[in-house]
Amino acid sequence: MDERDERVDDGAGGGADAGGGGMAPSGQQQRSGEPEGDVYDWFRRGARLLAQGNPAAAEQLLARAAAAEPDSRSIREALARAQFDAGSFAAALENFRTVALADPSDDYAQFGWGVAAARLGDFETSAEHLALAVAMRPENDHYRAALRQTRATLAARAGAFGPLLPGAPGYLEPPAGAEGPAPGSTAGPGTTAGPEPTGERDRHDG
Repeated sequence: MDERDERVDDGAGGGADAGGGGMAPSGQQQRSGEPEGDVYDWFRRGARLLAQGNPAAAEQLLARAAAAEPDSRSIREALARAQFDAGSFAAALENFRTVALADPSDDYAQFGWGVAAARLGDFETSAEHLALAVAMRPENDHYRAALRQTRATLAARAGAFGPLLPGAPGYLEPPAGAEGPAPGSTAGPGTTAGPEPTGERDRHDG
C-alpha cells in the first residue's frame, strides 16, 4: 500500500500534531523494552519502514503507537496497512473496520475492510465495503478493480447453485438488451481475492 500522509490526527481529541504536543519528548528516558522516541516518532518510523517494504517491523512500531494513541485514525490505518502487507489479514480487517466505523465516509478504510475481507474468504462483506468505497471514489481504478474481482468470485461461486438473484451481494445488472450471463459471471473458480490495497491515499482524515 502507498505511504499516506504522515500526519497523526487526533481522532477523538486525544492525539498529537506534528510537534508531538501532549506526548513525552523524544529525549525522555524510555520504559524498559520501549523503542526510543515518542508516539509521533514511532508513527513516522513505522510509516517509513512500511514504505521501504518492511511491514513486519513497521507493524511492531505502529502497534506501540496505536496502543499509546488508540483514538488516532491515522496511526490505526497505518497499522492496518502494515498488518495487511505482513499477511495478518484478520488483524488488518479489525483495524480498517475500527477506522471505518469511526468515520464511515473514509473511503480508504472501507476499501481496506473490503480487500481484507476478501483475503479471509468473506466475499459478501468484501462486496459491501468495496461498493461503498467505489461509490465515494468512482474514479479510483484500484477500488473498481477490487470490486470487479470480488463480484466475479461471488458470481462464479453462485454458478454451482444457480444465478445470483437481484439484490444479492455481487449481483450485476445485465446491460440493456443483452442476452446471456451478467458481466463477470464467467470468472473462473480460482478467483479468490481482490488486489492488494495499493490505492492512492491522497487526502487527510479529519
